[in-house]
Amino acid sequence: MDNKCWICGKQEPMMFTCRFCGKSYCSDHRLPERHACTGLDRDTGQYNDHSDNNYRSDHNSSGQVPGTNMDELVKNMMKEAAKTAAKGAASQAARRTRSSIKTSPSMAIIFICIVSFFLKIIPGYVASFQLLPSLMFLKPWTLITHMFLHASFGHLFFNMLVLFFFGRELEKRIGKDLFLYVYFISGIIAALGYSITSANNVPIIGASGAIMGVFAALTILAPNMEVYVYFIPMKIKYALLLFVLLDFMLLNANDMVAHTAHLSGVLVGVIMGYKIKKTIVPRSQNSYGFRR
Repeated sequence: MDNKCWICGKQEPMMFTCRFCGKSYCSDHRLPERHACTGLDRDTGQYNDHSDNNYRSDHNSSGQVPGTNMDELVKNMMKEAAKTAAKGAASQAARRTRSSIKTSPSMAIIFICIVSFFLKIIPGYVASFQLLPSLMFLKPWTLITHMFLHASFGHLFFNMLVLFFFGRELEKRIGKDLFLYVYFISGIIAALGYSITSANNVPIIGASGAIMGVFAALTILAPNMEVYVYFIPMKIKYALLLFVLLDFMLLNANDMVAHTAHLSGVLVGVIMGYKIKKTIVPRSQNSYGFRR
């Protein structure tokens, strides 16, 4: 296709091809009236009967012909730009997610819990990995695997939300290795505490015990950190005290919540928090260094 205007010879990135005469024109001469198109009757200003009816329908009341091809090109360019932007955003989000999973234990645990939640549709999946007190010694792996199972979307969402904010904060203060140590020891002891104190042989799933341990350890390291509990700002030490009181009050409630697991996790987190605090030297408000 000729890339020069048939009237003035001007070259533009997007040339207009007239559907009546088939010649190429610049934006100044793209209208049939501007390039003396053979499809235009000079006397009446209307298009001849042999012209394209589809094009005739594009006339407005003043006899002007919109730049249909140009409009379509612009729309297509906008669509392609939107698709490219969406693909770029999705690709960047995927790269950041992969990077965070590789570099953050909290994010890795969140990812595993989400995947595990959808794997519940597999028959026997939950039964194989939940912790049943009477089978704890026959299935010792369930002391760990039960932390990656959740009963409902709400259960998963709130646990992962707490882990996302406070787990990563604890990572920054004590490092990845110590964080994993706090998380899994709290989760295991929480499961043992529930198994010992539970009168009924009811299976337990969820990461609440481990997360309460993380929350408690962070409270010992940064007791004056401000957090929001149900949109109410308070120091983290008061938030932990509130959670502990609620668990104590609901110990005998038949609400399908393992309150003894929560309390056991808090106890472990407090003990480990004090031990870790003795081994690190505060460098600033938000950073810590280990004693040698």
